[in-house]
Amino acid sequence: MTLPLQNRRILLVIGGGIAAYKSLDLIRRLRERGARVRPLLTAGAQEFVTPLAAAALAGERAHTDLFDRAEEAEIGHIKLARDADAIVVAPATANLMARMASGDASDLASTVLLATTLPILIAPAMNVRMWQHPATRRNLATLKGDGVRVVGPNDGAMAEAEFGPGRLAEPLEIADAVEAMLGEISTASSAATGGFGFLAGRSPQKPLAGRRVLVTSGPTHEPIDPVRYLANRSSGRQGHAIAAAAAEAGAEVTLISGPVAIADPKGVTIVRVETAREMLAAVEAALPADLAVFAAAVGDWRPAQDSTSKIKKDGAAVPPLSLVENPDILATIAKRSEGRPKLVVGFAAETDSVIAHARAKIARKGCDLLVANDVSAEGGVMGGTANTIHLLDRDGGLETWPTLDKDEVGRRLVERFAARLAP
Repeated sequence: MTLPLQNRRILLVIGGGIAAYKSLDLIRRLRERGARVRPLLTAGAQEFVTPLAAAALAGERAHTDLFDRAEEAEIGHIKLARDADAIVVAPATANLMARMASGDASDLASTVLLATTLPILIAPAMNVRMWQHPATRRNLATLKGDGVRVVGPNDGAMAEAEFGPGRLAEPLEIADAVEAMLGEISTASSAATGGFGFLAGRSPQKPLAGRRVLVTSGPTHEPIDPVRYLANRSSGRQGHAIAAAAAEAGAEVTLISGPVAIADPKGVTIVRVETAREMLAAVEAALPADLAVFAAAVGDWRPAQDSTSKIKKDGAAVPPLSLVENPDILATIAKRSEGRPKLVVGFAAETDSVIAHARAKIARKGCDLLVANDVSAEGGVMGGTANTIHLLDRDGGLETWPTLDKDEVGRRLVERFAARLAP
C-alpha cells in the first residue's frame, strides 16, 4: 500500500515555544504517512525539546547551527533550503513569523526560510494577545501574500492559564494540511522547473482574472427593538477568507458582510449590511457576477414587529415574540431566470445528518455547489478558525475534506470555483 506522503521529504522547523513538545508527535505522524522528516531547531526550541529527541524520532540528523563548520563547508543552509519537498514551521512563534515576514536571516532557521523556493506551511502558536496584536496580523498578511500556507491556530487553553485563539493545531491537523498542500502541487509543474517552480507553492497565474465575484459573509442581526436583536454565532471568517482568496486569484470582488468583528480582507469592495432584507438588496445591486458565494449565516426569521422604543421589563407579562420568515437569498439568486451568476455556491450549517440535509438543500435551493459543515457546539466551527467541509454538487458528487484552517479552505474552494468557470 502506498502511503499518502510516501518518500516525501519534509524539513521541519521547530520554533521556540512551549508548543514545541508537540513537534515530536508531528514527526511521528508525518513518518506514519511515509514522509522523511529532517528536523531544524531554533535556539529557543532547544529550551523546550532536545535535538537528540527530534533526531531519534526522525531517524535523521537534527540541524541547529548556522555556523556549523562541517555543514557550511558545503553551504549547508542552501542545501537545506533546496533538499526537501516542503518546509513546515511548527510551532511558528510570533518572533519567527516576524523574522520571516521581514526577511531576517540571523540564524539557521530564518536563513533557510529566506533562501528557499519550496512550499512553506506554518502552524502558528502563541499567547492569544500576541496572536491578536496588529503587528502579528500584519506579519501574517505579509506571509500569506508571499504564498505561505497556514494551519491553525486553534482556540484552547494556554500555558498562561488563558483561553482563546493561539493554540498550536494538533499534529494530525498539521499532517493533513501538509498532505493537502503537496497534493495540490502538480507533477507537471515540478518536472518543468526541476523542482517546485513557484515561490512557496504559489502559482503566478490569476485564474479568476477578469471575473466578477460576489461573496456574502457573517451573520445578520434582526432587530427586536433599538437595543436587542436576533442573531447567530457566525464570525464571518470563512466568507471573508473566500473573498480574500478570490481577490488574490485576480477577481473583482464585492463582499457583502453582516456585522462582524474581524478585519476586512484586502483588495475587495465591502458592503456592510445588518438585516437579511438589506443583504438581499445589496446582493441584487451587486449583480451581474460570474460567481456568487453565499457563505453568510442569514437569519431564517425576523420579529414580525420591530419596536421603535426599548421594550421595558416592568413586571408585567413577558411580551410575545412573533416571527416571520426572511427572504431566501440563495434560492432567490439561484432560481433567477435572467442575470443568474454562472456559478452559484451555497452553504449549509448543520448540527446533525449533515450530508442528508445538504443533499436536500442543494436540490431545494437550485445552486450549483453546496459547502456543508457541522456547526455543533462541540466542534467549535462557528466562531472558530478551522473548518471541516463537505463539498457537494447538484449531480450527486461529494467530497469530504480534512480539517483545515479557514483561510486554507477559502483558497482551496476558490481553486475549485475557478476550475468550474474555466472555459
